[in-house]
Amino acid sequence: MNKEPTLSAAAAGTFTIGGDLTVNRMGYGAMRITGPGVWGPPADKAAALATLRQAIELGVNLIDTADSYGPGTSEELIAEALYPYPAGLVIATKGGWERPGPGQWTHNASPKHLTKALEGSLKRLRLDRVDVYQLHAPDNAVSFEASVEALARLREQGRIRHVALSNVTREHIERARKIVPIVSVQNRYSFADRESDFIVDYCEQNNIAFLPWAPLGQAKEAHDAIKKVAKDLDATPLQVALAWLLKRSKVILPIPGTSSIKHLEENIAAAGLELPQSAYNQLSAVSHTPASLRG
Repeated sequence: MNKEPTLSAAAAGTFTIGGDLTVNRMGYGAMRITGPGVWGPPADKAAALATLRQAIELGVNLIDTADSYGPGTSEELIAEALYPYPAGLVIATKGGWERPGPGQWTHNASPKHLTKALEGSLKRLRLDRVDVYQLHAPDNAVSFEASVEALARLREQGRIRHVALSNVTREHIERARKIVPIVSVQNRYSFADRESDFIVDYCEQNNIAFLPWAPLGQAKEAHDAIKKVAKDLDATPLQVALAWLLKRSKVILPIPGTSSIKHLEENIAAAGLELPQSAYNQLSAVSHTPASLRG
């Protein structure tokens, strides 16, 4: 009888963010450990804390969160579960949204708000410096350069180690890089939704990490295609979707989220799933779906 492979995020290989933060390529997204509408505490706090701790046990050393998840709840739970943090753990968080209520999001990427948001994240995460701080989204009411310059100043002050972007175009990335080094980009992306295809290529050319969210996409035909591949490989659709992302580019760092240990283990198992080239090509041929959700 064959020995079961070790379940570990390390099976996905590693990537070095910003030249000095080496992480396993299968990360963890901490949005889903909040309540309904990404608002307030989770229904089962003990399960959320246990899932975070199990993620670390399974080799995850990149956790993605945001001050707007809760708001504040996700960051507080991460600290409660994991502080003092294990060596090598990279926590990436974001600022630039405000939350009037459940399921509601409003832009605020003003320098004043970003500075206040970072201070709140540092306090909740019990950190003196955030390793990767992402502008959650450009704000049409604020100069994009002003937002990025604010993060550059906070980096100079030592409160941010690396600056990153989320929900951006290639033009945004290029403009930001004239102000400060950008180490990662987080956009919606999957085998079924490749609106950011050329941004992935740009990130690969410039050794910038790309963190995709919504790994299953939305299209029904996409789900049909992935179900067939999953059946052939004796895997789940989500595992195949994550394996496709890992095969797509060496700079892609998937960050699937869950508040369930069972689902966490399913996700981590994808780190070691070998997707045949024929299956990869088949999924790559699935029609694209326009981005419409927030990450």
